[in-house]
Amino acid sequence: MMQFKKFWITVIVGTLALFSEFVLKNDKLAYLIVLIAGGLLALKMLVEMIKTLREGKYGVDILAITAIISTLAVGDYWASLMILIMLTGGEALEEYASRRASRELKSLLDNSPRQAHCLRNDRVVDLPVDEVQVDDIVLVKPNEIVPVDGVIIKGNSTFNEASLTGESVPVDKSVDDAILSGSINGDQAIQFRVTKLAKDSQYQLLVNLVKQSEAEPAHFVRLADRYAVPFTIVAYVIGGLAWFVSKDPMRFAQVLVVASPCPLILAAPIALVAGMSRSSKEGIVIKSGTTFELLEKARTVAFDKTGTITSGVMQVDQVRPANISENELLKIAASVEQESSHILARSLVDYVNKKKIQLETITDSKEITAKGIQAKIGSDIVTVGKLALMPPSAQTIVTNQTTIYVSKNEEFLGYITFKDSIRPEAKETMTKLKHSGIHNLVMLTGDKANVAQIVADEVGITEVHADCLPQDKISHLKGIPSDGHPVVMVGDGVNDAPALVIADVGIAMAAHGATTASDSADAVILKDDLNKVAVVVDVAKDTMKVAKQSVLLGLFICILLMLIASTGVIPTLMGAILQELIDTVSILWALRALKDVA
Repeated sequence: MMQFKKFWITVIVGTLALFSEFVLKNDKLAYLIVLIAGGLLALKMLVEMIKTLREGKYGVDILAITAIISTLAVGDYWASLMILIMLTGGEALEEYASRRASRELKSLLDNSPRQAHCLRNDRVVDLPVDEVQVDDIVLVKPNEIVPVDGVIIKGNSTFNEASLTGESVPVDKSVDDAILSGSINGDQAIQFRVTKLAKDSQYQLLVNLVKQSEAEPAHFVRLADRYAVPFTIVAYVIGGLAWFVSKDPMRFAQVLVVASPCPLILAAPIALVAGMSRSSKEGIVIKSGTTFELLEKARTVAFDKTGTITSGVMQVDQVRPANISENELLKIAASVEQESSHILARSLVDYVNKKKIQLETITDSKEITAKGIQAKIGSDIVTVGKLALMPPSAQTIVTNQTTIYVSKNEEFLGYITFKDSIRPEAKETMTKLKHSGIHNLVMLTGDKANVAQIVADEVGITEVHADCLPQDKISHLKGIPSDGHPVVMVGDGVNDAPALVIADVGIAMAAHGATTASDSADAVILKDDLNKVAVVVDVAKDTMKVAKQSVLLGLFICILLMLIASTGVIPTLMGAILQELIDTVSILWALRALKDVA
């Protein structure tokens, strides 16, 4: 907000100067007001410029400082005032265009486990997670978040690890299996032995990864600064030669007035704001003008799988009956599963309901922990669940997919497989990205390698990294060679947040929430459409094309006016007015970024 304050202060200064000149009829006071304001601003810019020069950077500030000082030196304070207003106005606009939405970790931190049920002397004692020690025994009740990492010593249950791996299928765990903090327990209470302190556990590691990644922002140089050095040299050469030939310092000021870098400062930010407006109409929120430049140059796009390339919902894939019809197998299995809250049960029942198959009434339903469910249909005992519950005749069946098996009275009836369906627009998105010049398409997923490879082959992704935890995704992103940058990461879940931050550009699919991913991303897609990734790349290319054109157009006109001003035919005040015309042309051209310019 500092740049906005500077702009309004400058406007107030200008108003006071006008009041002094035309109401009080005191031109000396008007000159003094502009002199003080211009001098202070020039001094502040000089200090900032010295800091940036020490960092090895160079911008347009030196030219602006010279323009202000030279016009004040020759007494043309109205020209100085106009330069001041345009300069501070341009900086305010640039701040608006470039200000990033806050990357709050509030959602992530709010979901962090805060207490643990520790067993002390046969009693359950609730302790803050930071007080839990290694080798403590902790109780996790049904549907609670696991507070710290550990190993199960009593009980069996299923655990939702979506916040850690991004994968939607709950994982069955029993005695001696490791469990991770941040995962959500299923319907059974378990006890585990703590293996890591809270600060070293998986969920806290996720929080720390986001914080550390935020401290490594992508390098970005303002578009205007790229042209600053040659433009400044040209301006000084023309102004210096005009002064040398005419022996009149006024010529130098006249040249510098029309050479003020307002087109450089204004054109690019306005084009970026226009591009951001165009993106918002497409359902894409761009948090920073920097994002457009990086997207324009993107060489690699990495995708999470579940919820990004796929829908993130398990759906029935194949129905394989043995000695009965498909509909009969579906009816028996769904009837038994209709009272279960398991994700596969819900998916199966929804599938059967859509097929308008009438379910049977069941009795004596009971869960077999971490294995399946059993119930009676009439007098028949039906079992639905893992292969381990099936009779010997089923034990030779092998599938690479998530599968439930069905038996009745110890007779194997068949099995049903599930898959996370690929988004219908996924393949088209990859094709469009390749047409945009991005050929390095990568998948980073917590899913198994064989499943990930099938999805990658179907949509056109050539590089796959499976079984990834959040830190693994970061390692793979950091391992991409320099010629593969800028790197874009596309994800949808809490587990993707660190990768979204560490990538040059993070894009969050947020149609179904994903608050933390959205907070950590540079761009947020609000519509449930992966094709918007290709759209935002196209918008970025159009926006940067227009931005560069508007800057170069302004500079070309500036150089032409500098040559004319060097002859002395353009007074400084008239030069400042002409400068406003240059700004207008640059702005109108920059506004072309509001629409497709291809």
